[in-house]
Amino acid sequence: MRLVFAGTPPFAAAALAALADAGHEIVCVLTQPDRPSGRGMKLTASAVKALAVQRALPVLQPQTLRDPSAQAPLADLAPDAMVVAAYGLLLPPSVLAIPRLGCLNIHASLLPRWRGAAPIQRALLAGDAETGISIMQMDVGLDTGPVWARRALPIAADETAGTLLERLSALGAGMIVEVLAGRGCPPAPVPQPAEGVTYAYKIEKREAAIDFGAAAADIERQVRAFDPVPGAFCAYGGVLLKVWRARVDTLPVPGGTPPGTVLALDEQGLAIACGIGSLRLHEVQRAGGRRQEAAVFARAAGLLPGHVLDGGSSVPALAVPERVLPGSTA
Repeated sequence: MRLVFAGTPPFAAAALAALADAGHEIVCVLTQPDRPSGRGMKLTASAVKALAVQRALPVLQPQTLRDPSAQAPLADLAPDAMVVAAYGLLLPPSVLAIPRLGCLNIHASLLPRWRGAAPIQRALLAGDAETGISIMQMDVGLDTGPVWARRALPIAADETAGTLLERLSALGAGMIVEVLAGRGCPPAPVPQPAEGVTYAYKIEKREAAIDFGAAAADIERQVRAFDPVPGAFCAYGGVLLKVWRARVDTLPVPGGTPPGTVLALDEQGLAIACGIGSLRLHEVQRAGGRRQEAAVFARAAGLLPGHVLDGGSSVPALAVPERVLPGSTA
């Protein structure tokens, strides 16, 4: 088929590579404009643009698709279909109508659960046992279109947003090739049920701030949902401390112990009192430093049982790096 592909992060790049390898003619690649990134805030191309340039595919990077001047080149290409994966720009009805077969979206959830921008992180935060990929025929609503194919993927107990993203990327890339080939698809896409709708709102930086007054199980899910970015964080001595690995612990919390109190320090890490239960921190990163075992950090910082870690809300907002969550609009 003659395809227009629209996507931005690595999640989308996997699908673009699969479509090109399957022999489809990619007549145009749409991706977000280059953004400042890294310590030097250098303009950086998206993962999709980097792949498109590598494969000598034509690239367009409009600021919006609402402008007729951005729509005209797409109409001139007369594509059979448009495949969209974590693009990040809304497609107005006039764009949805351009391809002969319409626009198909690769969405990282089992629709109608987790419609919206951050389905991977929301599934982890909610403690879902599974998620998956839905290949949807796009309409004017927010992830409301009928579904061509849906495939579930179990969420492992130690799953992070990063590991789940990789697995879903591979699953979505294979599924879109199958759907375009008509393998295992119904005669027409199936409307989504009205029951079970949830929305995966865009991740806000403040959500990564740890509140040790919460349940240990909730904090563990928070740590996994925000790994690799933006990274769940607390503070010690007024300095930001990212938490990269943490698990619910069995150590009992004595009555009256303030949340955030260090209960124990050993080679397994730091046991911290929470609002409900205790949490074992295994890997942390002090601002400006490298990731390290929590026990190593604690000894270097003089952190001992009885000392108290501050919640993330105590950290000045500017201390938390601004980074784009990969695959956050899937």
